[in-house]
Amino acid sequence: MPRRGSISQAMARRCRSTCPRSIPRRTSATTMKIWRSLARAAATSGTAGCAAALFAAACASIAAAPGEPVADGLAGTGLVDVQRLTPGIDLDIRYAGSNNFVGAPVDGYEAPRCYLLVEAARALAAVEADLRTHHMRLRVFDCYRPVRAVQHFMAWAHDLDDQRSKPRYYPNVDKSALVPDYIADRSGHSRGATVDLTLMQCDMQGRTCVPVDMGTEFDFFDERAHTDAPGTDDRQRANRGALRDAMERHGFRNYPLEWWHYTFQMEPAPETAFDVPVK
Repeated sequence: MPRRGSISQAMARRCRSTCPRSIPRRTSATTMKIWRSLARAAATSGTAGCAAALFAAACASIAAAPGEPVADGLAGTGLVDVQRLTPGIDLDIRYAGSNNFVGAPVDGYEAPRCYLLVEAARALAAVEADLRTHHMRLRVFDCYRPVRAVQHFMAWAHDLDDQRSKPRYYPNVDKSALVPDYIADRSGHSRGATVDLTLMQCDMQGRTCVPVDMGTEFDFFDERAHTDAPGTDDRQRANRGALRDAMERHGFRNYPLEWWHYTFQMEPAPETAFDVPVK
């Protein structure tokens, strides 16, 4: 540890890269307690105390509080089961089956479950709660994605002989051009704060919900899937805008090339990729 009043360059870089710029609206009691200690540390220890407290707050934000539903086999990662935090959230985890562009279960997906780091999971729960008051729901396609799944995608993308899914998923794009705009050797999903999803409209009782028209299906590799694509009609643009508004209200940002792709802005572990299977 550096002396009081001093700070190493490594610690400075670590604080800048990992610490949130402001306190999230939905924050655990443990994290809030550490944030409150920040002012005291800054006042008594100068820059070093501030940096240390900021780093501690960031670390606390990725750890599940006592009683949080930590995913089986994922203890120590901070990943939690979203469905246990948000009972009834609709999951259609495509990579756990064959209904995806690879055409087979993807490496690392042993069960159709959704895990996120706890702060991102709480923010997603808040989105779902808000939508339910408007007779709408979320349908989730993907959450945390193991590194081995990303490697599976890359192997598929480089296999130019396999064109089975082209008519459905990339009819207007040459498969050799899918990397890196649509498929990359690293994914934010592996850091546990990115989610792929859509909106559903429900009846007044909330018993029957159907996906709204977004203009393309999930994982459609084409300019039409860009969030602000000019080729969409008024209803599709409104639906994409409604999803973006709902997600941004609770701290998520959209990837402009995919209307379904959102990352929690207060990303708890921006430099850590996990490779624990989803099961």
